[in-house]
Amino acid sequence: MSCPETRECVVIDPGDYPGELESYLKDQTLTVKYIVNTHSHFDHTAGNKKLKDATGAPLLIHRAEADILPQINLLAMMFGLRVDPSPRADQFIAEGDEIAFGNVTLKVLETPGHSPGSVTLYADKAAFVGDTLFAGSIGRTDLPGGSHRTLIQSIKKKLFPLGDDTTVYSGHGPETTIGHEKIHNPFLG
Repeated sequence: MSCPETRECVVIDPGDYPGELESYLKDQTLTVKYIVNTHSHFDHTAGNKKLKDATGAPLLIHRAEADILPQINLLAMMFGLRVDPSPRADQFIAEGDEIAFGNVTLKVLETPGHSPGSVTLYADKAAFVGDTLFAGSIGRTDLPGGSHRTLIQSIKKKLFPLGDDTTVYSGHGPETTIGHEKIHNPFLG
């Protein structure tokens, strides 16, 4: 997410930091103010090291996820993948914190369930939910620290109140809206 006036941005869950992201940041002349992880799973954090090395931006994550970051390479190996270990977090984020860059402020909402320290970042009717909610689905809860009951509570108590017209940007798949998911998501009935 970026501020059009100041060209500052926050990179949320840099994944494996593909060349497209690096090119996009350069082409748009964006300055990365923060790297923010919605949770610590390696498919969301594998690009932390490269992006931090390239930009020097501080890395933010919820405290409950922080100890996993330096071990993401070991977890990825269990799936037959190789990734760089992540640097440790520079700062912890929690419910109610605000991440300001340029003229934009993201509000932190704790939305555990997919993992113990999952967070959603919210601003201006846009919610960056990581793997909490997907178009037509929800995040998996069968990994260590996951809880189906907690995930459903997070969605209903933290995301639904954001309003039906809030656009949901998930860690995987197409965007959706809160209103659409309330009506059509089979896991939320």
